[in-house]
This record gives sequence, C-alpha cells and structure tokens, in this order.
Amino acid sequence: MKRVCDFEVVKINHLQDNDFELYVRSENPLEAIFPGQFVNILVPDTQHTLLRRPISICDVDKDNQQIKFYIRKVGNGTDKIATVKPTDKINIVYPLGKGFSVNARKPLLVGGGCGIAPLVFLAKTYAQKGVQPTILLAGKTASALSLRDDFKCFDNLFLATDDGSLGEKGLVTTHSVLKDLSAFDIIQTCGPDVMMRAVAKMAADSTVVCQVSLENTMACGVGACLCCVTKTIQGHRCVCTDGPVFDVQELANFII
Repeated sequence: MKRVCDFEVVKINHLQDNDFELYVRSENPLEAIFPGQFVNILVPDTQHTLLRRPISICDVDKDNQQIKFYIRKVGNGTDKIATVKPTDKINIVYPLGKGFSVNARKPLLVGGGCGIAPLVFLAKTYAQKGVQPTILLAGKTASALSLRDDFKCFDNLFLATDDGSLGEKGLVTTHSVLKDLSAFDIIQTCGPDVMMRAVAKMAADSTVVCQVSLENTMACGVGACLCCVTKTIQGHRCVCTDGPVFDVQELANFII
C-alpha cells in the first residue's frame, strides 16, 4: 500500500564523489517494504523542481521506523535534497514498484556503483530468512565502495575495483566469483546498464535465473507519465510499476 507522508531527517552523511547517505524517520509504523522498491521524494525547492525524485531504498529499520537512502547528486533535484538537515521534514511517497524475490537458497548479489544501495536491504532480508547470500560489489576505486561496511556481517563478501585498490583488480565481470555460476540458483544485480547486461549474459550462458533492477527515468512513479517504459516480451511496460526489478527473460533484447 502506497502512502504519502512527511518523514523527519535523522542524519545526513556527505561522502566522496558527490554521494550522500540520508536517514529519515516516520512518526507512524512503516508500510511493508520489499527489497528493490523505491520512493519518490519531494524536492525541498519546488519552485524550480516540480517533479519528485525516485530514490531506491537502501535499508529499512522497521523497529525504529527509519529508512536509509544512498544518493548521488546528479542535478538540481538531488542537489537540493542534499541540503536538508536533521529535524527537517521531507515528503515521501512509498513504497513504489516491484522488488526482488527472496525465495532463493543460494543467491548471488552483484552490485556496481550506486547500484549497490538496494542490495543492502536485500542481503539483510535473506539473512533474516536464514539464507547467507554471496555478495560481489564493484567500483572504480576503494572510495566508491563506502557501502561495503553495510555488508561487513556477511562472510561471503567479495570486492572488485578498476584500479585494484580494494579486492580483485578489474571489472566486476572478470571477478573469480563469476567463473563458476553453477553454485547459485539466482543472480540479482543492480548497477550500470552495461554491467547488468554482461552479468545477465553470463547467467543465461550458465542457465541461472537472473533479476536486474532497471534505472529508467521514472518521473511520476505510478505509471501515468510513460517516461520509463521498457520493451518486454509482453510489450512495453512501465519500469516504475511493473519493475524496477525484472527477470531478464521478460526483457526484450536485454541479453545481446
């Protein structure tokens, strides 16, 4: 069930590369949230930025009624969101979209860049079900993997950086974990489009189920504006309502 309500800013941490972590708290119990879903945040300065900004949910603390976001400043909207301070109120529509399935017994989670964010809640949800996922995170440099601390409780955590400053050197698709995918019953990935396509191809070659989280432009979040449509085997579908998570077999021409 979607809700529109004000959240109080608890904390904001400004990081490297124009990234920041935003923690918000609701006065009321949170609606049910599933890994891979997102929210639409009303930009504080609506005079110049009318449309809400879609932001993936990084983590959820249901007991304390808090949600964590990992956001990159990429324009006026996210620049304005980055100016909020503790105790400020921020209006949010949540939860939106369809998330990842959490029924696998041997999942491999693959994240790149800001796409690592939704995997935090996904990994923790698996752990709550008694499943220990294998996690592979990749970034250009060690500083791009600041979210790795959110995964420190997981034994099967692997890292890759383009420059070799942390973990194995090279692209995520060259990491040794991906050399034999027969150990996994699903691969769930979020990150740059080219990375997800490459991971999806490897999964298909190994006949492993693969889910990807698309990052199409989602202006309204409710399927009304049709800005985020993607081509599927069943025709064009809205990423904001039918996704953002899709099984790659549903997507037309995703695997090349």
